[in-house]
Amino acid sequence: MIRPTFRAVAVFAASIPVGFAILLTDEALWPFTIALLFLCTFALLTDLLLMLSPARVTIDAKVPKVLYIGEEDVLLVRIAASSQRRTVLEAACDLGELLERPPRLRAALNAEGEALLPIPLRPLRRGVAQVERLWLRWRGPMGLMSRVHIVPIEESISVTANIRAVRQTAITFSDPNAMHGVKPQRQQGEGSEFEALRDYVPGLDHRSIDWKHSARHRSLVCKEYHSERNHQIILAFDTGYLMKEPLQGITKLDLAVNAGLQLGYVSLRAGDRIGVFGFDSRVRLFSRPSGGVGTFWRLQKAAAELDYSDDETNFTLGLSELAGRLDRRSLVVLQTEFIDTITAELMVENVQRLASRHLVLFVCLQDPGLLATVDAEPFTVNAMSQSVIADEFLRERRLVMERLRRMGVLCLDVTAEQMGPEIINRYLEIKRRELI
Repeated sequence: MIRPTFRAVAVFAASIPVGFAILLTDEALWPFTIALLFLCTFALLTDLLLMLSPARVTIDAKVPKVLYIGEEDVLLVRIAASSQRRTVLEAACDLGELLERPPRLRAALNAEGEALLPIPLRPLRRGVAQVERLWLRWRGPMGLMSRVHIVPIEESISVTANIRAVRQTAITFSDPNAMHGVKPQRQQGEGSEFEALRDYVPGLDHRSIDWKHSARHRSLVCKEYHSERNHQIILAFDTGYLMKEPLQGITKLDLAVNAGLQLGYVSLRAGDRIGVFGFDSRVRLFSRPSGGVGTFWRLQKAAAELDYSDDETNFTLGLSELAGRLDRRSLVVLQTEFIDTITAELMVENVQRLASRHLVLFVCLQDPGLLATVDAEPFTVNAMSQSVIADEFLRERRLVMERLRRMGVLCLDVTAEQMGPEIINRYLEIKRRELI
């Protein structure tokens, strides 16, 4: 596709009044007017002939196979041209709806006739994203004509939960002492299951002394305990329409899935069993708890099956169904969202019913937009009203959290960056205090 540039239009537009001015000056100078128009046309044709031909351009696009939610990758486009002229290329890429629209890029061919275009790819949602085509545009040496070259790519990219964050968690907790912190601590007496008998030494808890065995051995011996393993943990995800809301470019559901996978890996390493439950207007997914790090792929597969929904969440149906499927006391990590105290009434009632038998960790994400609106200086009446409404939303959110805490529910209201680490820290605290 060949088009004249703005410079060419400007040249022709300037030549017309110049030609009329020559004719008005002297009619005998009409050949100069024809010569001027012929010169402009000749310049356009010359620029077109000297312009780089698409047949002399080779394009190699390296498309990543997988993209992770919350992280950016690049589509690397290598361009090679058999030309010694310095040509500036402009590039744009057509992407599917799951990817953020990238900016236009410019690159110049070097002395070897090569250029490298790193096109950023930022996923917005999980699924299969499409990289459709690449648009290239360059100009002739005089900048009068431009050529648009369309290169079909037609590649698919799998957009999944952020496994790289899970790998980072694996590195962090690869040291056995990392489960209890870096500083060495005495763990005697903090568990509930009997481990062994050992001689009493000063500094140990007096309550751990076994008096019957001490009398038999005629020396003080105490019991050692270790933390109970094989707990059952359920990652319960609300997949309703409120979880489709983007937060810093990522949906709340995807942020919840990323944090859930991190917790899942840590809990599997700690010897616990973990399952997945997804619901909105009805139950969408239930994966029975399984243990062992080798079963982490099942957790990944179940998380990938959590789809986005436009339905309103039915907490009565979802949490009642979950309670009926659990045959033992479990830690239920409920990741959900609500708006105000009125819409949260049924949610609170059903969470209370679930917490009567199980330990519930209620997790919500803070909206930085609301916090910024409250903290912003109200220079106008409209800004003041927005600040008051945002503050009212935050106040009602605190009221719901406080009600849940009084019911014995553990609550987390954190930012997107803090979500994964805070859930893991709360899980480790629950393990240490033997709350399950």
